[in-house]
Amino acid sequence: MTIRVLLADDQTLVREAFAMLVESAPDMEVVGQAATGRQAVELARTERADLVVMDIRMPDLDGIEATRLIAADDDLAGVRVLVLTTYDTDENIVDALRAGASGFLVKDTRPAELLDAIRTVAAGDALLSPGPTARLIARFLRSPSAPTVAGPECLSDREREVLALVARGLNNAEIADSLGLSPLTAKTHVSRTMGKLGARDRAQLVIVAYESGLVAPGRP
Repeated sequence: MTIRVLLADDQTLVREAFAMLVESAPDMEVVGQAATGRQAVELARTERADLVVMDIRMPDLDGIEATRLIAADDDLAGVRVLVLTTYDTDENIVDALRAGASGFLVKDTRPAELLDAIRTVAAGDALLSPGPTARLIARFLRSPSAPTVAGPECLSDREREVLALVARGLNNAEIADSLGLSPLTAKTHVSRTMGKLGARDRAQLVIVAYESGLVAPGRP
């Protein structure tokens, strides 16, 4: 299936460059371009995009608020948001995840990595890398506003293991290898964990894992 991509960035040259890259992929098409966050929300509704590549700093309505509006709209339940960041304000990353983004990407990423990121997020996975990113998320999740999802105490031991591995940035195949499971079984565990926690996607699973203390920076 073709992934319908909406590009939201206030810089025309950046949008056009991303558009050329996305259109070069045989499994993607650009269905719209937005210069403001409000335009991004409107085009997400009218063009029925599968995924929005969302800049953070835009006029009229920033990318985080635009993401929040998209995530809160039941008619846009299938729309995923991949947020762009320059890492100059780290809080934006966690704010974007809390708003409903399924991942984030630095603007200077390599072209092939951007295409892979679009495929990953469109498939329902969260694009969250381990290492410095995990430490960053853990630090800013100490703020008072927590995600409205259940805690890991409702999970089985196996599901808690799976949750911890998701928070470390592992995909389903890597989780399967780590736990000695089949990929299908690993995927089933991830889905059940999301269902029990009321999580919208894997990004929220990461938030739960850090908020609950199940995973902490530097702890294996």
